[in-house]
Amino acid sequence: MHRAEKVSCYENVSRLFDKAADKLNLDEEMRLLLKHPFREVKVEVPLKRDDGSLKVFLGYRVQHNGSRGPQKGGIRYHPDVDLDEVRGLASLMTWKTALVDIPFGGAKGGVNCDPTELSVSELERLTRKFTSRIAIVLGPYRDIPAPDVNTGPQVMAWMMDEYSIRQGFTLAIVTGKPLALGGAPGREEATGYGVAVVTREACKDFGIHLDRATVVIQGFGNVGSNAARFLSRMGAKIIGVSDVKGGIYSSRGLDIEKLISYARQNKSPVGFPDSEPISNEDLLELQCDILIPAALESVITRANVNNVKARIVVEAANAPTSTIGDAVLTEDRGIPVLPDILANAGGVVGSYFEWAQNIQQMRWDTEEFNRKLEVYMTRAYRSVYELSREKKVFLRTAAFMIAIQRVVEAEKLRGT
Repeated sequence: MHRAEKVSCYENVSRLFDKAADKLNLDEEMRLLLKHPFREVKVEVPLKRDDGSLKVFLGYRVQHNGSRGPQKGGIRYHPDVDLDEVRGLASLMTWKTALVDIPFGGAKGGVNCDPTELSVSELERLTRKFTSRIAIVLGPYRDIPAPDVNTGPQVMAWMMDEYSIRQGFTLAIVTGKPLALGGAPGREEATGYGVAVVTREACKDFGIHLDRATVVIQGFGNVGSNAARFLSRMGAKIIGVSDVKGGIYSSRGLDIEKLISYARQNKSPVGFPDSEPISNEDLLELQCDILIPAALESVITRANVNNVKARIVVEAANAPTSTIGDAVLTEDRGIPVLPDILANAGGVVGSYFEWAQNIQQMRWDTEEFNRKLEVYMTRAYRSVYELSREKKVFLRTAAFMIAIQRVVEAEKLRGT
């Protein structure tokens, strides 16, 4: 019988770590070292509102492990941000960067706020104050933030500028910046492109013909829309997408380029011509070959997992499948799940490329960026798939095993 479902983000990541560590026969001292964050920062972020009132938010930056390089991880603005969530996501970043074999460790950060209630000028002041409060632990060779939920290139530009005021012009302090401020062509689409690449590779191994496959994507923001675009170009038929406002469905397939333009203009895919409305809940239960949750955490749970009708699940979001949901899909129903630390790692690989170009003061074109990204993502997927078959473990456990081994090796070589 599966355990009760409600667990914290950090506890859930720790369980996944322990499961892989057991397979590796990892000793207790190394487990203790790798499970606990190196540094946790909690700050007050005061904001003078446009109406003159004062609001105080809480901000966090957790640095989990830096044995393989500077810590790397996004900044999110969301009302649910708390220390436990940031701690868990920082840990995931350690394993994600190790899995795709880039020279970074793991970090995460965020501010507990609802950015939809803030004006642009308020968002800028909030970002600058938060950056100033955590700047002491940041640096291009120490900790490099990136966009995450409800943040993007503009927020990164403000962070870069605020840091540079204190330290001198420092492009490499954040990634995901606008092109005019050292951003990399291809970085904005990198996570979605990475999702498409690993999906293509998985289809080869699990008997799915991508050029005839039907795809459902929950979440049509940056990641979901770009995954849809690239999968559509690979021949797949996208039959359903959604965002926070609702979803749309068409058995004939959606014209993705027109849909992206429509969603950009209307701030949502809802109402797209020649489609039927569908709820987010029903969207997850559509008959399809490939289901891609690309929104928030825990959307496939004990409540709906048995209604999932996909042949394969690709986790474009962080932790979209709950512990029990994952167990039912993989153990009970035999549905492969491409884990988040693999499937959505294109973003951090793209961030590595941007950071490296900033350090070298050079720029690649989009074609070179995508070519290198495909190499990293394909190599990572192949290593996970082959180990899962060799050790007879699920893809998620195999991914954690590879990542943990690499971090352990770095820790031992550094003499920790």
